[in-house]
Amino acid sequence: MELEQNTTFTAHETPQRSIRTQAAEKHYTVSELSRLWVFSESTIRRLFTKEPGVIKICHQPTRWRRGYTSMRIPERIAERVHRRMQGLPL
Repeated sequence: MELEQNTTFTAHETPQRSIRTQAAEKHYTVSELSRLWVFSESTIRRLFTKEPGVIKICHQPTRWRRGYTSMRIPERIAERVHRRMQGLPL
């Protein structure tokens, strides 16, 4: 299992403080967002695959099982993508 997370910090944010607030934040699954936004799960995956801040847990394929990636999307990232899709300022 491989954990991948793209995280950036602002000048006044410390990594410890940021991680604590991020951990307490609501995280959506792909299926939850697809129901909320009335998009297919594949569309949600496509929108968030390369988005910084999305947590991805990758399971590598083996000889007998396919590989897959589980995604958890923080609420602030979902809001940012939604604003961008509406053409509003980020």
